[in-house]
Amino acid sequence: MEVGIQRLGVSKFSAPPSKLFFVLSPFPRGTLEETLFIQRNDMNPAWKLNQLLGLFLESPCPLCQRSQAQALCVSCQRQIQRYRCSSADAWQLGSLSVFAWGGYSGALKRAIAALKYEGNPHLAEILGTWMAESWRSVNPSTNGVVVPIPMHPSKKRQRGFNQAELLAQHFCHITQLPIAVNGLKRDRATEAQFKLSSAEREHNLAEAFSVGKPFLQKPPSRPVWLLDDIYTTGATASSAAQTLRQHGIRVQGIIVLARTEAGMKSGKCEEAF
Repeated sequence: MEVGIQRLGVSKFSAPPSKLFFVLSPFPRGTLEETLFIQRNDMNPAWKLNQLLGLFLESPCPLCQRSQAQALCVSCQRQIQRYRCSSADAWQLGSLSVFAWGGYSGALKRAIAALKYEGNPHLAEILGTWMAESWRSVNPSTNGVVVPIPMHPSKKRQRGFNQAELLAQHFCHITQLPIAVNGLKRDRATEAQFKLSSAEREHNLAEAFSVGKPFLQKPPSRPVWLLDDIYTTGATASSAAQTLRQHGIRVQGIIVLARTEAGMKSGKCEEAF
């Protein structure tokens, strides 16, 4: 019996999907017989099968369009790694510690755009893993709970996923820190921060967040680490931290994938190599 194997690409969806699917069928390719759908989810044992299939099913790299079996081709991975900060230590934003994996430029900036706007949520796996590995190298025994910065529900429905949440899931899978996806809520849809001045950013985020039901019912005993994709001026982190602290919840700092030049403590982020 012939086994037909197909990969459903992003172009098959009318909106960016939050998951990719493989279709395995013990019938000739193209028939309408029963099929088995395996979700791409590294928390699911079925994802092990997906990884095996990835050895045989290649797709274009979302950054350079080369055919490859991984989320990113080796060449693009190397280019992104060039924007990793060589000194992966935290700096202070008032009472908040800030940890950034890399500088928001070049191939890393392009990868974040591909993740958020071009229907490639699977990129969060490799990016979140890199964040976690760097984090563990300087914080091997840090105690805390990770809270991803939330999106407004309407925006999340439109995009199909929250990139901060996906990054946090993979970050926590590696670091073994607990994750509280609903620790914070975004109550008000806000404008994109990059369009605004510092004063406008603070006004834009005023009363944008509230504490989620799980934390209202039982505040965490561990300090919170917020997690987001991009850090610019710290307005988002400060607003989220203030909301949690108003309810007696300790906030240690924020972990981000990339920081812009405006968000760097001094000069440009030194490239790793």
